[in-house]
Amino acid sequence: MDLGRGTWRRLTAVALVMAVAAGCTRQGESAGGGNDEDLLRNHDWTQMPGTIARNDILRISALDRHIVEQDSSGGQPNPPLNLAGPHLRSDGDFTVTARMSGVGDGGGDSWLRLYGQVPVIYDEWRQERPSLRVGVTAGGRVKVQIWDGEGDEPATSKEFDCGCSGTVTVAVSSIGDTFRVKADGRRLGTVQDPGVFAEGTVWFGLEADASTHERREGWRLTQLIARAESGDSLRVIKAPQLRQEQSDDSLRARAAEVGRPFDVGTALAENPLLTDSRYRSLAGSQFSMLTPENAFKPQFLHPRRGVYDFRDADLLVRFARANDMKVHAHTLVWHEALPDWMRENDDPEEVRRTMLRHIATVAGHFKGRVAEWDVVNEPMSDDEKSYTNGDLGLRSEQSPWFEAMGEEYIDEAFRAAHRADPQARLFLNEYGVEEEGERWDALYDLVTRLKERGVPIDGVGFQNHEYAPGDRTDPETFRSHVRDLAELGVQARVSEMDVPVGEDEEDGRQIQADEMAGKLRVCLEEPNCTSFSTWGFTDRYGSTADTKIYPPRTADSLPWDAGLQPKPAYERLLDAFDEA
Repeated sequence: MDLGRGTWRRLTAVALVMAVAAGCTRQGESAGGGNDEDLLRNHDWTQMPGTIARNDILRISALDRHIVEQDSSGGQPNPPLNLAGPHLRSDGDFTVTARMSGVGDGGGDSWLRLYGQVPVIYDEWRQERPSLRVGVTAGGRVKVQIWDGEGDEPATSKEFDCGCSGTVTVAVSSIGDTFRVKADGRRLGTVQDPGVFAEGTVWFGLEADASTHERREGWRLTQLIARAESGDSLRVIKAPQLRQEQSDDSLRARAAEVGRPFDVGTALAENPLLTDSRYRSLAGSQFSMLTPENAFKPQFLHPRRGVYDFRDADLLVRFARANDMKVHAHTLVWHEALPDWMRENDDPEEVRRTMLRHIATVAGHFKGRVAEWDVVNEPMSDDEKSYTNGDLGLRSEQSPWFEAMGEEYIDEAFRAAHRADPQARLFLNEYGVEEEGERWDALYDLVTRLKERGVPIDGVGFQNHEYAPGDRTDPETFRSHVRDLAELGVQARVSEMDVPVGEDEEDGRQIQADEMAGKLRVCLEEPNCTSFSTWGFTDRYGSTADTKIYPPRTADSLPWDAGLQPKPAYERLLDAFDEA
């Protein structure tokens, strides 16, 4: 049973011993009383990003994943963790033993991270929750960092002289409220423990620091052992089954009765999908389509030039297949969520090659496994002047693709996506085009030009983010735009709907329900509207959370609240299907 922060029983010993542990017992034995659990043998590490598992040895290389702000500034680290592998459940003291090779002595910083709670990624922003990170630096020192869940940066960071290199033995033991640090059996010092493992769970992350790892091979983990201390219990928990029980009383069940192909979907994040059983159950039972919230974006799966890692994205695709869901893949080409290296080259031809190689590799990897792609995301400008000064309303600011190729980048992107995945439907996705005005007019003109040039565009996604009351649009206005696209032979979909309401907004949740149901009803009544998706389904992980404070304050935006209980919006969506 997970333990709350207010009543948690101290996990009084966390140890990382990076050498061969003598006298290990068989994997799977109860660790209570000092027996050992081998976390490498007979456990799945193949889905760990940045890691190659072979013969019970893990090779960890630098991914250098970072999350940038929407204006392309910043670069918050986003190291991976093993969601689909083993984690620990403990009610007391425990020890973790690890053996690492190829560390220190200029080889790069090498890290093992133990997460008391898995980070939450709120649509391109990572909330750090309690964790402990220990490693050997390129200079051969042992470093311990602790996050307490109150900020992006470590609350505590301490280095100890060690002279460690090659294969190193390090131990960090939690005794009371302190971590005691040892190297090769020699005590180095202590670090205060703020209660990292208050909930009684431990998840594992492995990292190589790209800023210092010149060697591409990284470092190796050859042993990982867990042991309970002082008679406490410790269990190794394997990843949960992806297949979820289905219900006849669900959104997806209603969508199956529409009488034509129609999907109801949501954006999903891989972290809560593997760590929150209620989230996983609702995701698999309520929806017939998923959109990866972040895992398909370039800075997540293509973080370095020539370095791809599809493990997190593959996990979402496996979940979809296990639950008979379609995947609407998001996104191939965007001016946001780009790794820094994609913005570094000013040569137009090289920028073009970068875009085409990325599309060919990513769409090729998922060929036949996704139903639809957002090929180009948000090509329309935020500058109102661009709609009247001859720029055709296209985004030039902060878009390396437009700067290099002009409007032609859109044509090239769709043609490349079609070559890589000819059976998938290809969409352009945009916000603010549900409303009347110059933005919609410019988008309609763009789609008209694309069709005239024979570009293989199948549809347009209307995001329907209603962040403020002024964003709320009459469903009949939206209907007129869907019909305009039908005349061009183009499909439509509601792609990312959320409706934040304020605490002081009278009947806010009823308004939220009306807005969502109104757009769904239009889609059900217009034959060229193929799906209705919300951007997430629960406020617990909703991207409209207030991230200016730590920890973020959840918003009221989605059909399920932060307690994963349905709101009136959910009932109204069900009613809309029944009334269609």
